[in-house]
Amino acid sequence: MGEATEDLQLAEYRSSIDNIDAALVHLLAERFKVTKAVGRYKAAAELPPADPVREEIQIARLRLMAEAAGLDLAFTEKFLRFIVAEVIHHHQRIAEGEHL
Repeated sequence: MGEATEDLQLAEYRSSIDNIDAALVHLLAERFKVTKAVGRYKAAAELPPADPVREEIQIARLRLMAEAAGLDLAFTEKFLRFIVAEVIHHHQRIAEGEHL
């Protein structure tokens, strides 16, 4: 197989990666729309921005899904904890009166 065939294969892989990345961005945007609504609700109801029990349950549930999907568990947990930390940060900002 020549270089042109390899380049075509690489282009196909990269196209798939680009599509997946676009989907991830849209999914994260949707997730943060919902979590911002949760933050506004919590602020109005005078609930704390963080819910450590829920967070740990979610992390454990998603770790099981990641394991079943063959994802690296250390990476998955770091990624999920990063998202949770960002959500809590948004909730804190909303509770302090910022409009997100």
